[in-house]
Amino acid sequence: MAEQSYIIKVEEGTAATDDKPSIGPVYRSRFAENGFPAPIPGMNSCWDIFRMSVEKYPENPMLGRRQIVDGKAGKYVWQTYKQVYDTVIKVGNSIRSCGVGEGGKCGIYGANCPEWIMTMEACNAHGLSCVPLYDTLGAGAVEFIICHAEVSIAFVEEKKIAELFKTFPNSTKYLRTIVSFGKVTPDQKAEAEKHGLAIFTWEEFIQLGENKQYDLPIKKKNDICTIMYTSGTTGDPKGVLISNESIITLLAGVNSLLESVNEQLTMNDVYISYLPLAHIFDRVIEELFISHGASIGFWRGDVKLLVEDLVELKPSIFCAVPRVLDRIYSGLQQKISEGNLLKKTLFNVAYSFKFYNMKNGSNHGEASPFSDKIVFSQVKERLGGNLRIILSGAAPLSAHVEEFLRVVACCHIMQGYGLTETCAGTFASLPNELSMLGTVGPPVPNIDVRLESVPEMGYDALASTPRGEICLRGKTLFAGYHKREDLTNEVMVDGWFHTGDIGEWQPNGSMKVIDRKKNIFKLSQGEYVAVENLENVYSSASAVDSIWVYGNSFESFLVAVVNPNNQAIERWAVDNGVSGDFESICKNPKAKEYILGELTKTGKEKQLKGFEFIKAVHLEHAPFDMERDLLTPTFKKKRPQLLKYYQTVVDDMYKSANKPNA
Repeated sequence: MAEQSYIIKVEEGTAATDDKPSIGPVYRSRFAENGFPAPIPGMNSCWDIFRMSVEKYPENPMLGRRQIVDGKAGKYVWQTYKQVYDTVIKVGNSIRSCGVGEGGKCGIYGANCPEWIMTMEACNAHGLSCVPLYDTLGAGAVEFIICHAEVSIAFVEEKKIAELFKTFPNSTKYLRTIVSFGKVTPDQKAEAEKHGLAIFTWEEFIQLGENKQYDLPIKKKNDICTIMYTSGTTGDPKGVLISNESIITLLAGVNSLLESVNEQLTMNDVYISYLPLAHIFDRVIEELFISHGASIGFWRGDVKLLVEDLVELKPSIFCAVPRVLDRIYSGLQQKISEGNLLKKTLFNVAYSFKFYNMKNGSNHGEASPFSDKIVFSQVKERLGGNLRIILSGAAPLSAHVEEFLRVVACCHIMQGYGLTETCAGTFASLPNELSMLGTVGPPVPNIDVRLESVPEMGYDALASTPRGEICLRGKTLFAGYHKREDLTNEVMVDGWFHTGDIGEWQPNGSMKVIDRKKNIFKLSQGEYVAVENLENVYSSASAVDSIWVYGNSFESFLVAVVNPNNQAIERWAVDNGVSGDFESICKNPKAKEYILGELTKTGKEKQLKGFEFIKAVHLEHAPFDMERDLLTPTFKKKRPQLLKYYQTVVDDMYKSANKPNA
């Protein structure tokens, strides 16, 4: 590793043996040279994070939402830490009065809002496991989670009540109480009672524990504070068990990292809450803000209004997934292209000048103050005018979008990497380090990292450019999969968590994620696709002989190369007046439409999720074969070779499908 490396070696690598591949050295952050930072004394649980901030910052604004007057959104209205605490205590007493005690499971279903956080804190107070319920894991996921986690009380957004009722009667084996964050209709009350459940509005529920007092149990570090369900592979969602210790260890590491680069959080920081609290990324960021007595403002729930909410709230930190940043990038590009020649020229000159200085080592704030003031200040104001960090996570951010935002947003752009199983914060690129563009940066100072060779894919962790499966060790790791010891043992070996992602160490100590070990990949919106499973589903269409499905984390949808069934396509050609031999029929745009229609029909029959549908196809008359190195001798698809062979075709499919109105 080069001298300017941001990592230090703590253990040597080991050569391959008969039954184990070679393993690269163990590295950790340079900022953890003297050991990992310890959590704040007395902070043993997520409840302590909140409790200590209430003691320290009682009058600070904690949770805010926009006031709606005559249908129009006005200013943010805030509740202080003390006000939130008082409500949390009442909610906790009400939960206990329903017979839910320590170790119980409490579901939360709905968009981010102050009540979501208050419910979560009430769970933290009474040692309950908070179980986010969400439906993006496919039909039946909410029912599966309630039954699998044995959720006895569920807090739900008003408009999701009908969805929750769809889980009846199976979920009613466990579910006893429902609390709406909003209203409850008489029909909903009747429906719940018919199944033996009690249902309350938020206000009614708070009154339930009005005159009751329950002692708070002593929380331990290894208590499970949340069970977060995640997709990731085929089959049912997996319940990731996250302990108090994981979260407080993570906060210590992130605080240490921010201090090391002079960007520590303070009680004056403001965060916009819009990424789902049901996911680990947003959950830990909000815990981080709470630990500093900072403020969290909630969006209105509409992505089209997000920029308006940003302008009103003026956050200092903005967390995003690449899709949101891509949308901001496209909006800015469109605005630039609509400007007159003088404006365009001014923008391009300012951009080139600032980026040139940044490449030569200037911090973004010093690279071109003139350009920032005259040209880029409009971009800054569009994002609220107060941003100092944009943190991107959940999927890779395109290098051109990252570079553009680093220049025009007038703030730090940091890209991070983590999984639910690692409590989110595992790698993060550093402010003002342009050489980290396109990488996820070095490890956060709370985790050890090593690469493990994957010989069957040609990745060698001991090569001069080390590549291999990213493996992690540390206290931020999950405690296992709920009721699935078999799956836990697959990924946790000798204290090391195997991520399934292939990484490549960069000379500066940052990590570049370059591949996926299993045939599972992530789309740009963060959804995992188990490709072999999908190919099996689509191959059941009678018009399909063989299919190769492809997607990557820079695109939001899938494409495919199909070997159509000869007889089926020739029969279709006769019925539709299309002439020519098999090869020329495959080139016909109408034949593509027909095959795409058959695949869509199959997808609907098999109840695939929206992101699993194929949006574009290429018909290949020649079957995939060994001669072109596309199949193994046992007829397994060689995916890297298929991509290499069909790269142009894949690029063309994405280009045409991405066109407006395509």
